[in-house]
Amino acid sequence: QVRLVESGGGLVQPGGSLRLSCAASGYFFSIYSMGWYCQAPGKQRELVASITSGTSTNYADSVKGRFTISRDNAKYTLYLQMNSLKPKDTTVYYCKTNVLGMNYWGKGTRVTVST
Repeated sequence: QVRLVESGGGLVQPGGSLRLSCAASGYFFSIYSMGWYCQAPGKQRELVASITSGTSTNYADSVKGRFTISRDNAKYTLYLQMNSLKPKDTTVYYCKTNVLGMNYWGKGTRVTVST
């Protein structure tokens, strides 16, 4: 059973940093692409960053140069290092994978950027 559990969210001041983690289980983590998504209230879920099994990465324009996605296959964990955070980054962040054609999502971790 595929399971994704996010952690690391919280309250941070503008300009601060957070590192999100997504612990994966129930499948062979290293061979599947992973992604971080966010969903603001009233909006559709959007891609923040993705990483392939070969560690090629892709970022939304809004986070390029500030966020870094990475993975530790030995630990079955996906990361999102978030630097220079802005109030507009406030939302819930979800990790996602697609295994054999089926999408799996975690329950999300909330990030709030505020003074």
